[in-house]
Amino acid sequence: MQDAMSLRFESRLHVPAEQVWAWITSVPGISAEMWPFFRMTTPKGLLSLSDRQLTLGVPMFRSYLLLLGVLPVDYSELTLLELHEGRGFVEQSAMASMKLWRHERSIEACRFDPAAVLLIDRLTFQPRMAKRWVGWFVRQFFNHRHKVLRARLNGTTSCAS
Repeated sequence: MQDAMSLRFESRLHVPAEQVWAWITSVPGISAEMWPFFRMTTPKGLLSLSDRQLTLGVPMFRSYLLLLGVLPVDYSELTLLELHEGRGFVEQSAMASMKLWRHERSIEACRFDPAAVLLIDRLTFQPRMAKRWVGWFVRQFFNHRHKVLRARLNGTTSCAS
């Protein structure tokens, strides 16, 4: 889409890739990254993506995004297009606020620090309205998510030496 915005975020994390994978696929991990901006609803009892039978390209469930944990401001038909166990996923979900929402999350080796892994988020999105404001907010929100990741998983900002 020609009006889509693209953003990239990365964090160097000094924990095993398996621990990063467990974090990024767990409801508690995702919730910690999103708080205090949002809380995302999930089906009762869901603790991890591994708890759910997945069919790629088919929505897993509808999740409501609650601003400050209480005010419903958006929803997402949470849909994975790709799942690479232990390495990453591609989520492309229908959202009320977006014409397009695509989130690629990958765990990669860090060339300059073999004891670390690199967590990369690549976003492509097209807001339905207020493009500049939404773009600014998404950037701030993912900067916050990566700040939480680095604090919780012993990380730094990049993989550069």
